[in-house]
Amino acid sequence: MRTGRRQARAEALLKGRLPAVLAGAAAVLTVAAAVAFALSVDSGRLAPPPAGGPGGEPVERFFARYVSADGRVIRHDQGGDTVGEAQAYAMLMAVASGDRAGFESTWSWARDQLRRDDGLLAHRWAEGRVVDADAASDADLDAAHALILAASRFDTPAYRRDGLEIASAILEHETVRVGGQLVLVAGTWAQGRRPVPINPSYFSPRGFAVLAEASGDRRWTELRRSSSALIDGMTATRPSLAPDWAQLGSDASVRPAAAPSDEAVGPRFGFDAVRVPLRWSWACDARERRLAARPWDFLRGQARAGIAPEYALDGKRLAPGTHPASTVAGAAAAHAAGERGAAERLLDRAAAEDRRSPSYYGAALVALGHLLLETDSLNDGC
Repeated sequence: MRTGRRQARAEALLKGRLPAVLAGAAAVLTVAAAVAFALSVDSGRLAPPPAGGPGGEPVERFFARYVSADGRVIRHDQGGDTVGEAQAYAMLMAVASGDRAGFESTWSWARDQLRRDDGLLAHRWAEGRVVDADAASDADLDAAHALILAASRFDTPAYRRDGLEIASAILEHETVRVGGQLVLVAGTWAQGRRPVPINPSYFSPRGFAVLAEASGDRRWTELRRSSSALIDGMTATRPSLAPDWAQLGSDASVRPAAAPSDEAVGPRFGFDAVRVPLRWSWACDARERRLAARPWDFLRGQARAGIAPEYALDGKRLAPGTHPASTVAGAAAAHAAGERGAAERLLDRAAAEDRRSPSYYGAALVALGHLLLETDSLNDGC
């Protein structure tokens, strides 16, 4: 998520009519919640994943609120736009839930509306067209990962071909070799820049493992190793908060950096970096999972009053209140540290925060948190 352009904030809900099947349930909501929910389904929505499937209510809630009938994931706090990241998240949720129709719809929309000539996904679509054709490597990596899983789970070889096409394009257009190691950069726009912009929250050790197995290309294993080394270095010093953005020097030295879209704002653990504990708590190797546990000592103390949306890297609180995304980060760190009870409580708290103040990004991370931390539905590739 590009800070400034993809910043998670509270979202307006999808416009529309309340389906008759939900009318009775809406009556028991508070007036404000009922109005908000009614607005969320105006233009039609994709049928939710199978009831009782992996991820349960958080995944169903995400699909009901944010996925339209044609498979587009809508971010209303950004004026009703769509980004590749959102489509990839929905694809991962759908394959984890065994929702074949949901997967086909969300992937078909991304393929038809976002796919570039090189196979990668354009970053942003609004008002009927692509408005930012640059690709972001997290969206591409998650989409390729989801497609490889879907090929097996839905017995559809075409998904595997699509996933490998994206994977090949990632290696060609979204990696650089720095100081002898291959590194995933932030997107196509970052490949030729020096120092090299990276977003630590884009690294996906499980995604790297799945694509390494599917493609047989050793470069995915290189990316997994370099990402682990970079996260290790960036979180070695307490409070062990990874930055939203960083820069790689020609000698592969790394330093935290401001977001490219807002260089006046200093390095921070914010709406991007909250995904680092979640991605690494889901890693295959115990040594990788320990990287997700590092910030738990700090976040445990913060959890008493609520984990803030943003911190300076020294632990200073930079934003008031809480946000579901940062609460999920705390849950992931607790889970990786072996404190499963604390992880469950924080996931429940994150879901409650999202119900009080719904947002696309909060709902997405709550759903993914439940899938990755509480189920085995996405545990392929290890």
